[in-house]
Amino acid sequence: MTDGPMTRALDAVLDEALAAKKIVGGVVMVAKDGERAYERAFGMADREAGKPAALDTIFRSSLTKPLMAVLTLGLIERGVMALSDPVTKFLPNFRPKLESGEEPVITVRHLLTHTSGLRYRFFEPAGGAYELADISDGMDIPGRTFEDNLGRIASVPLAFPPGAAWAYSVAYDVLGAAVEKATGKPLAEVMREGVTGPLGMADTTFVVQARERLATAYGDGAPEPVRMGAHHLVPFGPGNLSYAPDRMFDPASFPSGGGGMSGTAPDFLTFLEAIRKGGAPVIGKSSVDALSSDAIGNLMVLGPGATFSLGWSIVTDAALGAPQSVGAWRWGGVYGNSWFVDPAKALSVVIVTNTAIAGMTGPFPDAVRDAIYLAL
Repeated sequence: MTDGPMTRALDAVLDEALAAKKIVGGVVMVAKDGERAYERAFGMADREAGKPAALDTIFRSSLTKPLMAVLTLGLIERGVMALSDPVTKFLPNFRPKLESGEEPVITVRHLLTHTSGLRYRFFEPAGGAYELADISDGMDIPGRTFEDNLGRIASVPLAFPPGAAWAYSVAYDVLGAAVEKATGKPLAEVMREGVTGPLGMADTTFVVQARERLATAYGDGAPEPVRMGAHHLVPFGPGNLSYAPDRMFDPASFPSGGGGMSGTAPDFLTFLEAIRKGGAPVIGKSSVDALSSDAIGNLMVLGPGATFSLGWSIVTDAALGAPQSVGAWRWGGVYGNSWFVDPAKALSVVIVTNTAIAGMTGPFPDAVRDAIYLAL
């Protein structure tokens, strides 16, 4: 890593975000052609305590779904599950219905691609069906069990027949419960055996052990982000993102496959680079190919210019995805995280912050992305 154009451009973006008090603290890491091209910890892990962020700071992260997707594909490669398996094969009591009362078949593929008809509470306005059923999006309600939350999810009519549309959803929480039943092991153990262990991602866990390295969580606010308390709401879309930052420390809380893991930037960059380079030692090339290609046809994913694979968004239009190449992978996490991989440019980028949601979407991650491409 040298003091070249990328370093200067990214340092300027990070310094500006701190000066504007948009981000409290974080880490940005870039790998290019398999080599570390940039890494910097910036700002504060705990503003009130005056504790600076470090490269090994652990961030609460909903960068969990990519790990769940790879874990599931690994299990599919080993014959433990199949994309065509109905969810009821593993969760016989999970039987959500359509408004008509019809009970459709939801498959593992539907869960992986967010085409199951499930949705997220935070995409609903106040008084929506998920709120009325008190469904957890996987980031709040400490002590909520899998069984309890699955029952609440199944009590609400599906938004559409499985496969008919795309909607970001609690599907990966349902998938986590299915993985537990399919393997007969706790999800944390399966994840450690299948993904984080083989890749040496020792700091990426459902329950943080090194609490002294865990960053404090903050929510967007003016004139500066607000330190989260036991329960914190951040406006997002028509509803609110609901956070309970320490839910992981309540042993009764279900391990959220959608957003329950925490980890470090170096760990997640290791993961992205392993998948970009072919998947070893966790999945094979055919699974990487599936993660790199459209799995939902012409269904709309949040906006034009992108589709969805079996684990994340794929850029389909270079103009709308600018400056990323067609085929680039990308997604984010609502505790303030963002990432992308541009296979055509052998580029992997991780942005982890403790500021929700400014670290995930909007001017800051866009500026980081643009600075990287301008420097290539």
